[in-house]
Amino acid sequence: MFKRTPFPAYYTPLDMLGWLALRVAGIGALVFLLLPIVVIIPLSFSDSSFLAYPIEGWSLRWYEEMWASDDWARATKNSFIVAPLATLLATTLGTLAAMGLSGGQFWGKGFVNGLLISPMVVPIVVVGVATYLVFAQWGLSDSYLALILVHAALGAPFVVTTVLATLQNFNHNLVKASLSLGASPLQTFFKVTLPVIAPGVISGALFAFATSFDEVVVTLFLAGPEQVTLPRQMFTGIRENISPTIAAVATLLILFTTALMLTLEWLRGRQKHTP
Repeated sequence: MFKRTPFPAYYTPLDMLGWLALRVAGIGALVFLLLPIVVIIPLSFSDSSFLAYPIEGWSLRWYEEMWASDDWARATKNSFIVAPLATLLATTLGTLAAMGLSGGQFWGKGFVNGLLISPMVVPIVVVGVATYLVFAQWGLSDSYLALILVHAALGAPFVVTTVLATLQNFNHNLVKASLSLGASPLQTFFKVTLPVIAPGVISGALFAFATSFDEVVVTLFLAGPEQVTLPRQMFTGIRENISPTIAAVATLLILFTTALMLTLEWLRGRQKHTP
């Protein structure tokens, strides 16, 4: 028996060298991107008051300080108020918009699609300034409502794109069959359409939640002292006093974001295996 190689028989030595070089470059890029994240985690367990290596002692004091701090507690509460509500609004509107775009051809469909996903490409500083000028005139600056609406607008494009991708493989005959059997459009949506496109909807919702949860630029423009979120609190802490508490918060956010990404990958795998 001959030992199996990872290269096809028609590969030349130059092809093999190029394949290996590409793999080394990919691993190097991955290490370059992940190293700053990995480095910050041990610092959160240091007993030193400075973010510095080598670590002389280990402690959970910064996690205890984070939980005992009123500022961090308020920022955590605000993040878990704004992000879920913005995600709910973005998911609802984004799913409805995606279904409308996939339902048929109409004049201006490309323009509407581009308009819906434009928050993904417009510089976030421009969005922050524009929304501040608008909401300040309406008296909604320094309010939860302004943050929720803008965060929903930033997250909705992710829902639109993921649901549209899911609807490309959707069998619309299922909807026709349901309607022909006497089900209402609302019943058809919740009992036929939504279960099939659920992986795409949930994937978009996770992206929308992560976008809202990590947003800091718009929050700097729209949030008042009572609406400070975790990213803004971290930004303020970096500007005023760099404390290892920031490393503790960052570690928790890394774990939280990783859990979201693993859930997303699980949903993608489930979607691929869905007949």
